[in-house]
Amino acid sequence: MKKLIALVLASLLALGGIAACKGDTKDTTAATTAKPTETAVVTESTEMETGLSGNLEVWSFTNELKTHAVAFKGYNPDVVLDYVEIPTDNNEFQNKVIASANTDECPDVVGLEAAFVKEFVEAEELLYDLSDLKSLADYLETYQNTIDVGTDPATGEIRAFSYQTTPGAVFYRRSIALEYFGTEDPEEIQAMMSDMTKFEEMAATLKEKSGGKVFMVASVDEFRNAYFSKRDQPWFVDDTLFIDPVIDELFEVAKTFRENGYEAQARQWAEAWFQGMNDTLADVDGNPIQIFTYFLPTWGLPYTLASNGPDTAGDWGCVTGPLPYQWGGTWVGVMKNAKNPELAKEFVKFVALNEENLTNWATGVYTNEYLNAIDPELVPLDAEAGISQAAGDFVSSKKVVDAITSQFDDSEMSAYLGGQNSYAGFAAAAPSVSARLFQGSDQRVQDILTEVINLYAAGEIDKDGAIQNFKDSIASDFPEYIVE
Repeated sequence: MKKLIALVLASLLALGGIAACKGDTKDTTAATTAKPTETAVVTESTEMETGLSGNLEVWSFTNELKTHAVAFKGYNPDVVLDYVEIPTDNNEFQNKVIASANTDECPDVVGLEAAFVKEFVEAEELLYDLSDLKSLADYLETYQNTIDVGTDPATGEIRAFSYQTTPGAVFYRRSIALEYFGTEDPEEIQAMMSDMTKFEEMAATLKEKSGGKVFMVASVDEFRNAYFSKRDQPWFVDDTLFIDPVIDELFEVAKTFRENGYEAQARQWAEAWFQGMNDTLADVDGNPIQIFTYFLPTWGLPYTLASNGPDTAGDWGCVTGPLPYQWGGTWVGVMKNAKNPELAKEFVKFVALNEENLTNWATGVYTNEYLNAIDPELVPLDAEAGISQAAGDFVSSKKVVDAITSQFDDSEMSAYLGGQNSYAGFAAAAPSVSARLFQGSDQRVQDILTEVINLYAAGEIDKDGAIQNFKDSIASDFPEYIVE
């Protein structure tokens, strides 16, 4: 099995565009179905079973699956749940799962992030074949890309299902758009930044009109997912490193934005990156500066932008931007050495292939109060310890998406976007998401390239040196591949 890679919340899939929409008022609480301890109405189509019992051990890298697990326990109160959260730093999660695979410590269920899911799926010795659940996926009109990612291409076995699909977008500050471009309207802003040439022109205008106090992007890191998705070929073709010609464009865009001062040099996931979302970013002299756009996927709106930018609520808009892309996602699989594989399989069905659960997940039904009523020990009524699922995550079922999109016309996330229904835009984009470029090695390869691009943008290395640096690192980290 190829080596597993660290999580930085990125992956590569190509997709179609984000539409800008507004709509009529709906009540997002209407999606609440059964109370946590009541038996839910079960349809033959989704085949959700209740009243299950047994021990279930779930390992994941965030608390998202814990929310699903507690909800599952609500329908099956006799299930004894053991949830283990392991960080991905230095591959800790991946390594522990692999080490446990043939031992008594093996979990029943594992959560698998987009950055490393393919490594697990393609390792025949790790995960159960779940292909018999495909009929449920067909009924729910599960987006094909999520099926493809969870499928081992060598055997055709489906070994993991996802409850999400994650088209990307560009989020922009409405007040900045109005001040410097004369409009905040999403359609007009999209027309202004519909390709990278126009995007750079907007960056130049911002710098000139703001006196260098407003930056087009936080850093050149913002472009990585968009350009990686623009490739025609994956990183490794016939076991040989392939550097798509579009990567040369990424190098030059990064250089242009750095040399011309179009980026704030606030690297992704650094403190300054988050500060820009809440208008608290300052330069080295303490003078306030602003960031106009952020490249974020579906989950980026509730989990990243809204949670870190409460003071800028209502001042954001959402458009496709210059390049469509996709970023992230979580898949769920059953370990081959699971102690309770049948219960684990029912859990996967509940998480990723149950209409009711997906609806509740997307519409914010799973509050701390809801989950606390199921298991107060696992979910204390403590904001910091809570595992509430905010409304707005984009789920993997087109059937569910079609049913609930209008509920986001007047939701909390819509209010954050100045009345814009981003769910409708993501719904338009999701069918075009493709898994054709997706490889288990993506995260590590892309992290290496991102660092050498930053060195090149800073003038610390020329392009030939950067490319050679990249190749040398790939050869070192992936000796099983040919690097020419």
